[in-house]
Amino acid sequence: MSALRKQIIEEMAVSPEIDANEEIRKSVTLMKDYLKKQGFLKSLVLGISGGQDSSLLGRLAQIAVEELREESGNDAYTFIAMRLPYGEQADEEDAMAAIDWMKPDKVVRVDIKPTVDASVASLKNGGVEITDFNRGNVKARERMVVQYAVAAHHDGAVLGTDHSAESVTGFFTKYGDGGTDLNPLFRLNKGQGKALLKALGAPEKLYLKAPTADLESNRPGLADEDALGVTYDEIDRYLAGQDVSEQAAEKIEEWYLKTQHKRHLPVTVFDDFWK
Repeated sequence: MSALRKQIIEEMAVSPEIDANEEIRKSVTLMKDYLKKQGFLKSLVLGISGGQDSSLLGRLAQIAVEELREESGNDAYTFIAMRLPYGEQADEEDAMAAIDWMKPDKVVRVDIKPTVDASVASLKNGGVEITDFNRGNVKARERMVVQYAVAAHHDGAVLGTDHSAESVTGFFTKYGDGGTDLNPLFRLNKGQGKALLKALGAPEKLYLKAPTADLESNRPGLADEDALGVTYDEIDRYLAGQDVSEQAAEKIEEWYLKTQHKRHLPVTVFDDFWK
């Protein structure tokens, strides 16, 4: 095994074998401990897409606040599920099915289209006409702006769905869905997240849906695996130290090296990872 692969496996912290119920408890405990330690925080906020990751974390967040209410006698602990569509989105039915299953305390819906379109129009007026891909990142960052506004209003923390199979490829928007307070799913690969959903009794459609960031207007519903050029199964096996093709390993390592800046705090004169 190469030194780079050993470094990646250590950094992503994926265990080859897990107990789904133990991992459920680890994530729930993290969220509970974070809220209790901060003291003034009383809610958890998460954007819901209808995909595997937000469905899993949403259910775990609801479990966490329910346990906190019971243990503390404080009914202020709340989970807020957010729908943040860009106009009419094709995955609306999936998202509502996920929300129906996780049963959040509160649902907030904010259409980001007017704000995103206004930003894009202002850029154009300033002489900068951005690409559709760039516009997708504007959408992701606007969603996080809204989530933090809601979190501030409700004394909350913003949750992120980033897991190790996503983190290793940098498949998130910097300061968009990558800009969160805590990521309770980190250490899990994609298949392990699916195992947790099964253990929680989730409907199959919540974890059988093809993963997609769905940010590009010109390529709606583009599958993650098509965008990455490698499958989640290959990423999972790579992170577990199992056999993968040389081509898959090279692609994963290429993404890892190219996206290191996303996993790093803002660079100072004391940093050298990028040199």
